[in-house]
Amino acid sequence: MELKELMKSAGIVGAGGAGFPSYAKLAGGADTLLINGAECEPLIYTDYVILKRELSLVLSGIEAVMTELSVPRAILAIKEHTAKRLSFTDGEELSPKVSLKVLPNVYPTGDEISLIFEATGRVVRPGNLPITKGVIVYNVETMYNLGVAIRTKSPVTKKWVTVAGKVDTPLVVRVPIGTSVIDLFKRLNITVPEGHTVLDGGPSMGKIINPESALIRKTTKAIVILPSSSGAVLSKRMNEKTAVARAETACCQCTRCTDMCPRALLGYPLEPHKMVRTAMGAAVLLPEMVLSATLCCGCGICESIACSQGISPRAVINNYKALLAKNKMRYTAKEDVFPSYAREYRKIPSDRWASTLGVKKFDKVAEFYKEISDFSRVEIPLSQHIGAPSIPTVNDGDRVFEGDLIARAADGLSLTQHASISGRVTIANGKIVIDRLD
Repeated sequence: MELKELMKSAGIVGAGGAGFPSYAKLAGGADTLLINGAECEPLIYTDYVILKRELSLVLSGIEAVMTELSVPRAILAIKEHTAKRLSFTDGEELSPKVSLKVLPNVYPTGDEISLIFEATGRVVRPGNLPITKGVIVYNVETMYNLGVAIRTKSPVTKKWVTVAGKVDTPLVVRVPIGTSVIDLFKRLNITVPEGHTVLDGGPSMGKIINPESALIRKTTKAIVILPSSSGAVLSKRMNEKTAVARAETACCQCTRCTDMCPRALLGYPLEPHKMVRTAMGAAVLLPEMVLSATLCCGCGICESIACSQGISPRAVINNYKALLAKNKMRYTAKEDVFPSYAREYRKIPSDRWASTLGVKKFDKVAEFYKEISDFSRVEIPLSQHIGAPSIPTVNDGDRVFEGDLIARAADGLSLTQHASISGRVTIANGKIVIDRLD
């Protein structure tokens, strides 16, 4: 497929998730192309800004996928608050065969499985891919990057990023991939206050990073500064071994974690309270006992809002996920499942979720600030995606220009990498470093 090769050669990766190479999602048999603009995490406004400023490029990417795969319809799904700000209405036609779906302001609407159900009414069988229900899902920024590649023949070298939390004004910037977080903070005159923590991603699923060494990657959606005492940060700093031991001994088996689990409410055979009850030692001997752990989306509702004992079913499930990955085991259903009648009454309003995490006071709409391109150095990781790391096509001392190919895709699932600034190359520690020349 010509479009598949374009996506691969341009280095287009899922910009809003785990970094799945976008070309690998192109497959026949889909009747719906679903574009995820939900931004279910508090504080993140990256897709909102892209849609506000670059809707035509997003639509170009969408239309290209529809044409390539002969998909008869596409749905751009966004939350109510985004639709209101952009003056969009539910069902509005954005271009021929591309319509808008307005989602409720609930968490975690952006989870792929929940999104598909909200937008199409279809439930993907547990452990199966969306294409099995005739759906292909891409993020808004991914379609923007494809639109750019089609119109300008340019690869992915820049990233849209929300900078939010404990800052004077939340904003969205566009910067070269490989920019260091600390350099970005310096350019924006941002200082991380004492007693605060920096996350790559949102308050719920983002990861704690060291801003002195962390980089803006193709998958970076937001950089967020939060008080270390907030619920969002405390849950991430929890010692996992202690959390697992505490869960095994303190759980009262009330079942609230299962009752409120978004995947369980869609009919998935995921029961966090039973996961907590299962001894880790038994799971090591019989990992099939906890096979359904692979169905967890990691939203954190079980630990942050459902549990009355202050324990973390998510930590337990993460341990089981690691065990199952080691044994190359995953849950895959062959039969359809059906949503619980209680699902509509157990959704978590976005405002309530932000309050639970202790971040509501920081949740202010971020607008576009500017594109900042003149950084003196970038460090581009060879592995910014699921699959094999990219293979360098340059050597130490080579001079490159912005947009040049600097690493080719490896065999199998992999992607290319491109220079995001012009300068001199050094290769070290799985990264291609480019220093700008004066």
